[in-house]
Amino acid sequence: MGRYDESIVLFDLDGVLVDSTESIRRGLTAWAVERGLDVDAVLAHHHGRTDAGLVGLVAPHLDPATEAPRIEAHEAAAGDGIRAMPRARELLTELDARGRAWAIVTSGGDRIANARIGTAGLPLPRVLVTADHVSEGKPHPAPYLLGAERMGVAPGRCVVVEDSASGVRSGLDAGMPVVAVASTTAPAELAHATTVVADLAAAATLLL
Repeated sequence: MGRYDESIVLFDLDGVLVDSTESIRRGLTAWAVERGLDVDAVLAHHHGRTDAGLVGLVAPHLDPATEAPRIEAHEAAAGDGIRAMPRARELLTELDARGRAWAIVTSGGDRIANARIGTAGLPLPRVLVTADHVSEGKPHPAPYLLGAERMGVAPGRCVVVEDSASGVRSGLDAGMPVVAVASTTAPAELAHATTVVADLAAAATLLL
């Protein structure tokens, strides 16, 4: 049995369960060009942040409440190529078969999160926490704290599976151990996580 075989599993979505890298890149590039922003700067800072949080960081002269839906629309229009990460379907199926509770906590909004889950052919979680449900996104602990609350458990009963440095910080500050999957981020940038693994298959050995 794995180290966290009795924990409630809170998964990040993009880069953990779903490969959406190209869709995100194309959508953010289109938005940056539309707004006359430095594309490289936008792409360098988006990972693990809500769209509103990204706007506040790279374009403080723009209104996050106005721009976040525009970014989401660009990413939805660039939705081709979304697919499940290797081992994602099998892991979620096995968790369900064992009666293990799991949820998804993502920096994306409701629309984009549900679209990506559906396109990737993954089961819908009983609890889905998105940027639309919290006033502070990752790296703030609010998203994972809300995930635990909606699952009806104390934070310490959860384990987080993340792929970004800001997501790792969010989980740790929520009082949860974090398994970091180095699928989109170099292991050295995830070193503050409780455990760093190469991929979702390795994470599964800790969760099951």
